[in-house]
Amino acid sequence: MIQFDQVTKRYPGGNEALKQLSFSIGTGEMVFLAGHSGAGKSTLLKLIAGIERATSGSVLVNNQNLSKLRSSQLSFVRQHIGIVFQDHKILYDRSVFDNVMLPLDIIGFERRDAARRVRAALDKVGLLGKEKMMPVRLSGGEQQRLCIARAVVHRPTILLADEPSANLDRAYALDIMELFKSFHQVGVSVVISAHDETLMEDYGRRIIRLREGQFAA
Repeated sequence: MIQFDQVTKRYPGGNEALKQLSFSIGTGEMVFLAGHSGAGKSTLLKLIAGIERATSGSVLVNNQNLSKLRSSQLSFVRQHIGIVFQDHKILYDRSVFDNVMLPLDIIGFERRDAARRVRAALDKVGLLGKEKMMPVRLSGGEQQRLCIARAVVHRPTILLADEPSANLDRAYALDIMELFKSFHQVGVSVVISAHDETLMEDYGRRIIRLREGQFAA
């Protein structure tokens, strides 16, 4: 499903965020990324999503080598990927419903079918009944649930999450992790960046540890 082969990512100025990483993540696997701030976790997720391109090496997602795809082809690959960003990227001038609808609008879903999917996604994350609310009225945990609903509304095969439990107390963090576990249980490949390794260990999943862009011991 996801394969890195000797991947290096170098940013302008010479900073190497990732250094010759090779690993694979199987179809339907749930994997955690661990490491300090700046270890390369966010960059790794952006490479999987096609938001960034590798400087060298190859990144394969669903048997597609992302470094060889045109922008239009990358857009097609991204339709099978859901992303929960660290900074939420919520549109505060739109309702909960319209925030979740956005990915389907971009894809061009028929409005009636799209509305059903939005309500199903909101129901899955426990926000059905709050679709008319503005995001500013939601708690921090509810805003994170909104982001997850938006990431899964188009039913991706891969779900990426960058520090989804950051700034949440442990009870809320566990609730969020249970949501990701539920998607994993129906066959979605889930890759989660997190700083709390005790939270990861609770789930007994594979942990990829990074330090300065390389695998940590």
